[in-house]
Amino acid sequence: MTYSTPRRRRVRQVRRLVAASTRPAMWRDGVVVPATWWDGHPNFGDDLTPWLLPEYGVAPVHRVAAKARLSGVGSILEFLPESFDGAIWGSGLMYGKPHPLPNAAVLAVRGHLTRDLIGAPADVALGDPGILVSRRARRPKARWDVALVPHGHHRSHEPFMSMADTAGLRVHVVNVHQPATRVVREIAAAEAVITTSLHGLVTADAYGIPATWTMLEPPLGGGRFKFDDYESVMTPGATRFTAFDAERGLAGMLEGASTAPRSEVERACDDLERAIGRLTDVLPDLPRFPGGAFGVLAGRE
Repeated sequence: MTYSTPRRRRVRQVRRLVAASTRPAMWRDGVVVPATWWDGHPNFGDDLTPWLLPEYGVAPVHRVAAKARLSGVGSILEFLPESFDGAIWGSGLMYGKPHPLPNAAVLAVRGHLTRDLIGAPADVALGDPGILVSRRARRPKARWDVALVPHGHHRSHEPFMSMADTAGLRVHVVNVHQPATRVVREIAAAEAVITTSLHGLVTADAYGIPATWTMLEPPLGGGRFKFDDYESVMTPGATRFTAFDAERGLAGMLEGASTAPRSEVERACDDLERAIGRLTDVLPDLPRFPGGAFGVLAGRE
């Protein structure tokens, strides 16, 4: 039985709603929303949508893009049809091409590039919601000098992975195909981060950890667009990109590591929290939690 069978998907939905029910915000004035995020295989960046939203009184139930009312974390906007009239919260494009969404209620998008390419208002909130993880989970005690965070496509890239064997340093390789809680904790327990995963960079920024990102073979879909989009908000006019060079080794890669300005991190967090607080203003018909969860699960809402 694979990760994406109907039975497995239904079990995950139920587990997510049970987890959401432990958040106080859900019982104060919580709502249930059919939402879309990538759920084709385990990946911590995509797992951020159902992990973060209940903290703000929103229980997402996964739907394909055409049936969703909310678009969550990730490079998923190309999946939305032009007629989409739901809400967007911190999502981004994968490719640097126009994808107008004139009917969407845009609460927030990942960066300036996505904002312009979908035709969102100039004053829309900007930032990747993954930056909120530091407001959800306290940073643990440091366990490693460096965390290597390869995208799932790069776990077999031997020159990159061999940096884990650098003498004199405690280096930990993070498996991104784990639940968000575990991956965030592992990244946050490092003193520096080298990543080919966007949300490895986002998590490092959330906790003020020096980080650098690089690109490897095979190339990711969209190339560097999602990184540039995100950094247009967090480090405007600058990048933490370091070209990978096996000859330079771990020390050479770390020369490109730096932190995002704390003022930009906090501003993005505040803007994203205010944006999700407007969800019921733009979608006033969302069913209330917990009763509405049964209707959404059954596909009646």
